Amino acid sequence: MTRLSVNINKVATLRNARGGNLPDVERFAVDCERFGAEGITVHPRPDERHIRRSDVYALRKLVTTELNIEGNPTPDFMRLVLDVVPEQVTLVPDAPDQLTSNHGWDTVANAAHLRELIEAFHRKYIRVSVFVDADPQMVEGAKAVGADRVELYTGPYAELFERDHELAIETYRPAAERAHQIGLGLNAGHDLNLRNLPAFHKAFPWVDEVSIGHALIADALYLGIEETIKQYKYALSN
Repeated sequence: MTRLSVNINKVATLRNARGGNLPDVERFAVDCERFGAEGITVHPRPDERHIRRSDVYALRKLVTTELNIEGNPTPDFMRLVLDVVPEQVTLVPDAPDQLTSNHGWDTVANAAHLRELIEAFHRKYIRVSVFVDADPQMVEGAKAVGADRVELYTGPYAELFERDHELAIETYRPAAERAHQIGLGLNAGHDLNLRNLPAFHKAFPWVDEVSIGHALIADALYLGIEETIKQYKYALSN
């Protein structure tokens, strides 16, 4: 079964816009779990423009499903993750001023660096997922350096899906199937939504987890978070 991890960064963005604690990020995470989410994802950035370091520590005490911390493995990020010890860390090659994630790792060129990072997380028994583009070579490279999973960057999939559903799927098939063939866990995330998620899941039912934030929170403005989570889980149940 593909698990749904809710990325709550946008909830923190809304809170930070006015100061105070409305909406309450901690309560929102707990409610997402109560409504059926099987994980909570956060992406703390150096400027703390959405999720703050203090949020990560607070959530570690509250999340009872699975906490996934994603981000660029700077020294500060490494210290945070190794101190909090989430169930999963997702390594994303973001620049500090980057608006949102827009590419994956070159796991071949960065093999030595990634191997060192992964070994540090494994010493704390943290599962490691590496954010990659839909390239079988990058998938194989992640396996070679000891990653437990890869997360396919699905931004291009979502964009192409609007024009050609079948081509969007076939573009991702080689990487998704290669991960499956070599026994590497498979996650997916970025711009997945209620329109494009069912087709992706139907094509690649072995996906372990999808991490969805922006679209899911936007849908919740209309549907409410409980109904939204229900609909995303239904999209994963075909």
